[in-house]
Amino acid sequence: MRRAVFLDRDGVLNPLERRDGRGRAPVSLEAFQLYPWAGSAVQRLRAAGCVCVVVTNQPEIATGELEPAVLEVMHERLRRETGVDAIYVCPHRDEDQCVCRKPKPGLLLRAARELNLDLAASFLVGDRWRDIGAGEAAGCITVLVAGSDEPGGRPRHRANDLRDATDLIIEAVQGRV
Repeated sequence: MRRAVFLDRDGVLNPLERRDGRGRAPVSLEAFQLYPWAGSAVQRLRAAGCVCVVVTNQPEIATGELEPAVLEVMHERLRRETGVDAIYVCPHRDEDQCVCRKPKPGLLLRAARELNLDLAASFLVGDRWRDIGAGEAAGCITVLVAGSDEPGGRPRHRANDLRDATDLIIEAVQGRV
């Protein structure tokens, strides 16, 4: 079994878009911009032996704010520019009561089955309480990055952004934390 780093997308790999006075997932290709450090952080994590898996709630699919074809183009760009190994998406709203919407661990559990991942040796990096909850429910080590308007739960670690989280994870993988 392999160690993974599960990465939330919005707020971790790309900035949130301001809509309705809140930070929200981008819903257009023009608004979808990766952080400049996203690719190098993913490459460093992969070089340290981690499988990098994006796990993202995208309820804008269910509400009609985001077209599935636009999301696929966003994710093609994300794969190309960062080198992530896989992307798992929950397209549902809370009301749908699905098993894949974070804070439920469904996306992580599915990825673990399909990619032969050791959840107890893996990390989840997120910017919201939903991310941290999913990571905890799956048995992962959780890292909260700053920047969200929303509280982040009780993570095992905190970091300023994905760059800092990457440093922390690599130190842990190498046994220095």
